[in-house]
Amino acid sequence: MSEHTKDSTRVAAGLKAAMHNPNVSEEAKQQAAQRLESMGEGTERSGHGSSHVMGGFKATLSNPNTSEQAKQHAQEVLEAAGIKEHQTDASDDEHNTRVLAGYKAALHNPRVSEGAKQHARQYLQEAGADL
Repeated sequence: MSEHTKDSTRVAAGLKAAMHNPNVSEEAKQQAAQRLESMGEGTERSGHGSSHVMGGFKATLSNPNTSEQAKQHAQEVLEAAGIKEHQTDASDDEHNTRVLAGYKAALHNPRVSEGAKQHARQYLQEAGADL
């Protein structure tokens, strides 16, 4: 094996690992997927194929913490793949409802730390939700 082949193999392995690391941002995971595709490498690993990657791009569109530039990029990638994703106010409302429900559930979960419960209370109060 040539040194170039070894290096590209290791680079691809590192990119695949990054895509499945819970500590890596969605934006970085998407960049890793794009780099793998440009290298001619598949993004499949442990049953997570390109549909998993496309799901990440879809999630980027509805994530309120994602930059507009990242959302635009995600939209372009999805459109290039033939996926039409339309963000609607209904999905924003549904997302917000689920977030609030998750924080409310955390308040009643005995396995949630007191610090996390305090954060949940603060978030719910700031959102004007009933406790």
